[in-house]
Amino acid sequence: MSDNHEIITTKEISLHMGPQHPSTHGVLHLILDLQGEKVVNTEADIGYLHRGTEKIAENLLYFQFVPYTDRLDYMCAMSNNLAYVQAVEKLLGIEITERAKYIRVIAAELSRIAGHLVCIGSAAVDLGAMSVLLYAFRDREMILDIFEMLCGARMTLSYLRVGGVRYDFTDQCKEACKKLLELLPKRLEEYDTLLTHNRIWIDRNRGVGVITGDDAIELGLSGPSLRACGVKWDIRKDEPYLVYDRIDFDVVVGENGDSYDRYLVRMAEIRQSMRIIAQCLKDLPDGPFTVDMPQIVPPPKPDVYKNMENLIHHFKYVSQGFKVPKGEIYSSIESPKGELGTYIVSDGSEKPYRLKLRVPSFMNLQTISHMSKGRYLADVIAIISSLDPVFGECDK
Repeated sequence: MSDNHEIITTKEISLHMGPQHPSTHGVLHLILDLQGEKVVNTEADIGYLHRGTEKIAENLLYFQFVPYTDRLDYMCAMSNNLAYVQAVEKLLGIEITERAKYIRVIAAELSRIAGHLVCIGSAAVDLGAMSVLLYAFRDREMILDIFEMLCGARMTLSYLRVGGVRYDFTDQCKEACKKLLELLPKRLEEYDTLLTHNRIWIDRNRGVGVITGDDAIELGLSGPSLRACGVKWDIRKDEPYLVYDRIDFDVVVGENGDSYDRYLVRMAEIRQSMRIIAQCLKDLPDGPFTVDMPQIVPPPKPDVYKNMENLIHHFKYVSQGFKVPKGEIYSSIESPKGELGTYIVSDGSEKPYRLKLRVPSFMNLQTISHMSKGRYLADVIAIISSLDPVFGECDK
């Protein structure tokens, strides 16, 4: 028998994945340098969905920009609304009412659950588990129904406004939230059966896309992807806003910083969001849902048709907006994907002089090269899914 062995040689090739690939979660173009099936380098080519959102803001009255925030992370519009209006309110130096604070927390946490459900469902279908996506969208539909009761819209909501919220939180919404909180724990058990304890799911995610806490911080990672590395950082706890400092909830962290831990953290965060919503429903105070500042908040629409002063006020608000004191501010929240920050420079007029958005999808995406180096091509799909990028937000 001959001792000669056939030597198989491979050469480095460059593979273009996307921007139409179904697993890129939008118009992401990845340039992958491969040595056989192993990833040598990954370059994310973004910008296909760039709309000049920040420049658009500089040409709009402050209140007119709220609908544009819906189009950032369009899976979690409430959080986008919150990050922006909170920054404007800080510049104005106003404190919203207690009822509005609780309503905003409920809306933001519902948005977080909806966003995590989309992430889990799409991550599953990317790796071949089609049924989980259908289950996730079934449960997300209940949240969209609540949003429709709340403001008449399901995805692009424009519900939060400078000074409070557009509509009150009704008893109907409250009952719908309670029903959601009753049903969701059983539904999450189904996900555990389908995914959490599934050997194929574990094999495809455990040990894949590993990043240490120090590297994650260096690269600007935030949100569930950062906490999966064991870094216990959550803006809701560490720099509380609204009423999060009065609410009892846990900051969930992982141990390994891999795709499986990023999945587990999101599953646990859904349960924590349910705790937060339950406490807010219980403690929701009575009172107004907007501040009593006519120059900031327009009159109720029914009053516009009955009173000339209110009609004039409404016309001036819509056509001229309101002036914001000269200065600059940075305000951030813990959005479903991480730190969502708004930086505004005001020159004292009715429009922002400069607006800059710190969006988590953009920051998180730059870790792909670090996570995928030395892994297999198939692992890149799992890594992208675990980061949960949305390119309306990434490209702005």
